[in-house]
Amino acid sequence: MNIQAIMKQAQKMQKEVMKEKEEINKKIFTETYSSVTVSVNGNKEITKIDIDKEMDLSKDDIEMLEDMLMIAINKAFEQVDKETEKRMGKYGQGLSGLM
Repeated sequence: MNIQAIMKQAQKMQKEVMKEKEEINKKIFTETYSSVTVSVNGNKEITKIDIDKEMDLSKDDIEMLEDMLMIAINKAFEQVDKETEKRMGKYGQGLSGLM
């Protein structure tokens, strides 16, 4: 295989990788934990947080709410990681540090 063919193949793969990443970035991942629902996009940016309006919060409940938010956010981020691995894994492990 000559160098031009290798370069052409690399450019094609780069376009495919970028297309996959764009699709992941557009996708919304939603996770619910107890009375909290968190939505994030593929860039791991929080797009929405819903807290059950029926919750009767006292000062002591604030810590519990903070924990629910943290868990829901982390689980949503895990969904992004799984989707990224599923779609990008075929391009090789070395790309994960570039994304």
